[in-house]
This record gives sequence, structure tokens and C-alpha cells, in this order.
Amino acid sequence: MRLRTTAVVAGVSSLALLTGCGAADMTKQASPFANAQGAKTVTLSVQSWVGAQANVAVAQYLLDHKLGYRVDTVQVDEVPAWDALSQGRVDAILEDWGHPEQEQRYVQDKKTITPGGDLGVTGHIGWYVPTYFAKQHPDVTNWKNLNKYASQMRTAESGSKGQLMDGSPSYVTNDKALVNNLNLDYQVVFAGSEAAQITQIRQFAKEKKPFLTYWYSPQWLFEKVPMTEVKLPAYKEGCDADAAKVACAYPHTPLQKYLNTDFAQSGGKAAAFLKKFKWTTADQNEVSLMIADQKLSPEQAAKKWVDSHESTWKAWLS
Repeated sequence: MRLRTTAVVAGVSSLALLTGCGAADMTKQASPFANAQGAKTVTLSVQSWVGAQANVAVAQYLLDHKLGYRVDTVQVDEVPAWDALSQGRVDAILEDWGHPEQEQRYVQDKKTITPGGDLGVTGHIGWYVPTYFAKQHPDVTNWKNLNKYASQMRTAESGSKGQLMDGSPSYVTNDKALVNNLNLDYQVVFAGSEAAQITQIRQFAKEKKPFLTYWYSPQWLFEKVPMTEVKLPAYKEGCDADAAKVACAYPHTPLQKYLNTDFAQSGGKAAAFLKKFKWTTADQNEVSLMIADQKLSPEQAAKKWVDSHESTWKAWLS
């Protein structure tokens, strides 16, 4: 769903390709190691949020230091990552938040992508206000009362309406439809990236200003800026089937891994390891916090986690 620095492993520089206007098209460019015949190499897709970076950092560290693989990482937006995975330009996606159309196309129909199992983390997108504001105004945590506070949520970017801050337009989001269908006096404003959104949230919190933001868990920022979720109309199966008519909350989503089918079948110990890779929200948040807040490199954070969680990762290698 969420720009990340990719690590350097075994002297091999990682390849960072950003999608979007004027950017490289990942579906037409391959990592030099992706799907390499007969070589002990693996290419992992890194999504643009820190939780996904944490997954890749630990998997990359273990593949390199424990299994002897040369690892390359590629950053690409969520939907193009499926195209790259299907074509064997990356070998695995370790955190997917649910893309039914891509699953149908590549897993069910083309069979070029194979499910890699649960990551072990349940993701949830929602709307949040700072807890200090929720304590002062408890009714703000029900969507029906949001218009009452719209004037306090205004920013230069939202004009006469309250601001609902989103991150990157590439993330899974129903927010424009929700604002419209729930008749809310708010304007969706995109910060542009997870990092930019975090900067804005922390600035608001420093000044104790009210704000309404799209956010998600697991995410390390909750440790630094406590936020309280706004209750939206209850999620029911299929309520988000029509993107233009969505008027319900986001689901709780068990996050999934996906492998290129050829890699899943012939990727040896690396493929077996990635299928077994499964950890908890607390594990992910621990590594995420080291990367994003403590400013450790992904490799340093991974090493620190690996050194203190041997009983967890040894099962992935068996």
C-alpha cells in the first residue's frame, strides 16, 4: 500500500525504479538477477511503505547470510508490481493488501503467479484523528459527527472544506468515494508519500492541531503519535465491490505473499524459505521502528532483529 531505501547485498547495488509519469516502466525492465537460470539469486519487490521494507530487509538478510543467495530489490508501485511478478522480473512480493483483479488475472486465469501464504500480519486501513483531540471531543470518532468538526480540519490545501489527508495516490483508497457518498464536508488531499504524510502528522501533533487522516496498521507511527480510529459504516462482504459507490469501512485484511510461479516451482531453498516466512505485527513494527524512527539502515535493523529472534526465523529455514 505505502519511498524506501533499498539495501546493498553481497556487493550488488539494488535497482530502484519508481512508477508514474516520466518514470521507468518496471514491466519492461528486469533486474539482472530476476529469474536467473542456474544462479543463486533472488529479486524481491519492495513496496513504498516501511512495513513492507521491514519484511524485505529481514528476508534479504537471511537469504544472504544464512542461505547464500545474492539478493536484489526493486521498488515499484502496488499494481505494476503484479505485472513485474507475472513476467518474472521480480520473484516475490512479501506484502499485498488485496488486489482481487490482479489475483483473478494472474493467479486464477494465467497461473503465472502463485500464492505464497500468509505473512502473519493483519492490515487495516481507516480514518484516524489524534487521540488528544478525540479525548477533548469524543463524538468525533463517529463519522456522523465529522461535519461538525470540518472547519477545524481546514488547511490551505483543502480550501473551504475540512482536510482528509491521504498518502500516495497509488495506495488502496476509497476515500474520495466515501467523502462523496457519506455527504461529508471534506476534501481528500494527498501528501504524496508515506514519508510526507508522516512529516505532516508529526507537525500537526507537535502543534496539537486537530487533523483527520487516512492511515493504516500495522504502522510504527502509532508509537509516536497516538491516534484513534473514526468509526465508519460497518464493512460487509461486497460493500466495496463498486468503487464509485463505496460507503463502508475498510476491511481487516490478512496480508499475503505472492511468488512468480516458475520461481515457486524451481526456486529451491529460497522459494521454500519465502513461503515459510511468517511473523507477527509486533515483529514487523519492531523492525519498522528501527528503520523509520531510529534511522538504522534496513540491513542494520534486520541484523538486530535476527540476532534477537533466532527461534522465530530458524523455523523458516527448516
